Amino acid sequence: MTVALVLMAAVALTAAAVLPRVLTRAGWPDREPVLGLWVWQCLVATVLVCCLAALLLGATAAFGTVRVHAFAPAPPSVAAAYPAGPAPGWLTVLTLLLACGAAWTVAMLARELVEARRRRRLRRAHLRERAPDLPDGLPAARGPLLVLEDEYPDAWLLPGPAPQLVVTTGALRRLSDHELDAVLAHELGHARARHDWLLHLSQALAAGFPRVPVFAHFRDQTHRLVELAADDTASRRCGHRTTALALIELNRHRGVLSCACTRGQLGDRIERLLAPPPRLDAPYRAATTLAAALAPLIPLLIALGPALKVLN
Repeated sequence: MTVALVLMAAVALTAAAVLPRVLTRAGWPDREPVLGLWVWQCLVATVLVCCLAALLLGATAAFGTVRVHAFAPAPPSVAAAYPAGPAPGWLTVLTLLLACGAAWTVAMLARELVEARRRRRLRRAHLRERAPDLPDGLPAARGPLLVLEDEYPDAWLLPGPAPQLVVTTGALRRLSDHELDAVLAHELGHARARHDWLLHLSQALAAGFPRVPVFAHFRDQTHRLVELAADDTASRRCGHRTTALALIELNRHRGVLSCACTRGQLGDRIERLLAPPPRLDAPYRAATTLAAALAPLIPLLIALGPALKVLN
């Protein structure tokens, strides 16, 4: 029972906007967006592992059948380290709430994946209607690259098992060859890193638990950091200035860069490309990566603490 309380206290510390707020206000993720994404994933994983461990411990204390199956392969001394007998009412209620939360999480992830697949099918069908006919009967809407007849300059990635890059003829006319390479490198960076899966996960958690700050911050920061990471991929291949010019050309007609428009994420991205911040030192990156990777193990050590104490 004490271990379950410690785990829930850890959840409160990580999910109640203490650590998420500190991480959101930090400046180093803008310098290392890939590392920032990794830290956010590990933070969310820590919260989920805490809840899962508390659920398992609460179930073993509140329900005898679960206890028998959970401790069947363990030595008797390990089973004796965890309290048995009638569980207090608050622990039973907590266990049931955590079980409902786990089922709701799975349901929201499933719904997000189904909706994403439906949206992808609709977009592909719409593209097949808009795609021009190619000579010799070639299929117009298949292949890794699709060019659409449209004066509106735009380029985007259609994710899926076979990602497809879509570019309009307006973008081809407005962008130079190097700027077009930067746009394609940006979108390919999204595809290779499978950013769509990370976006689906963050959206599902934020939609399922809108009042949990860590999930809301995770969604917002994921949407921002994946763009910065893709910008870095493009700038390493085509240069910072070329990538910034490509962003400007693709978005100038939207008015988001005018003086009358409040500077948003796009303006920040362009400023970051024109004046790239220095990267973090390699030892700092390695230490942060290792610390983030070890964070989800902390709730496991807390949950296994009584067993490890007995075995030692």
